[in-house]
Amino acid sequence: MQEALGEKIGEGGTSDVYAWAPGQVVKLFKAGAAQGFGWHEARMTRAVFAAGGPALEVLGEVRLEGRFGIVLPRLDGPSLLQLWETGAVTSEQAGAILAPLYIAVHRTLPPKDVFCLGDWFGALSRGTGLVPEPIATGVLALIERLPPQDGLCHGDLHAGNVIMTAAGPRLIDWSAAVRAPAAFDLWRGDIDLKALAYAPERVDPGPAGALNAALRSEYARLAGLSPAALAIEPYLPILRAVALAEGALLALIPREQLIERLEADLRAAEA
Repeated sequence: MQEALGEKIGEGGTSDVYAWAPGQVVKLFKAGAAQGFGWHEARMTRAVFAAGGPALEVLGEVRLEGRFGIVLPRLDGPSLLQLWETGAVTSEQAGAILAPLYIAVHRTLPPKDVFCLGDWFGALSRGTGLVPEPIATGVLALIERLPPQDGLCHGDLHAGNVIMTAAGPRLIDWSAAVRAPAAFDLWRGDIDLKALAYAPERVDPGPAGALNAALRSEYARLAGLSPAALAIEPYLPILRAVALAEGALLALIPREQLIERLEADLRAAEA
């Protein structure tokens, strides 16, 4: 295996992707906390691949200039998000592509290495320190009261994590894999966060809302479920707390207001 990086072909908040050996890339994680994040992603990707899920095979791990990297098969093609944003794919078409991927994930037997939702949220909230302890405790209690559903969830399945290759759509980035209800996964992958910051019924659906509605409709059809089975309400406080832990909503709503909303969520859940 080569020791020098090839061309840079992508980047994200925690990693950069470079060409590696023929037909391979290396996802090289940035210094600092991202190193542990990268190790966790490699572990989750391996576990889901071994379970027969729609994950890529991890071909190796490397360290270059103190940075941890995962060697993966190279996927050539645009992301589904790029195609949707340019209008090459409609919201209905994007939803029809995403729904079978969700089904494939949810029908995979969850590996034992994947955290359950309570442990996953607990580790996330402690790791970032952005969720006040009383809220974290209340959300964990709320998770305990959910109906027992413990299937595999990708945790970040949206159009940006789907690469449209000549052989079909391929799913990447398993760092947020979790054992949780399917509805949690569907709403967690929502690319429009406004419904988490505000009451869903007050949000103008817009293009992102149309994509997500098409996804949920097709998912319900394929899974033989009623739309009510995929309602956001039981998971809204949990999703808000996860977004608070990640800082994902702070561009939409001040942290203090989000905390107040979560406190109200938890009071209502206890009533």
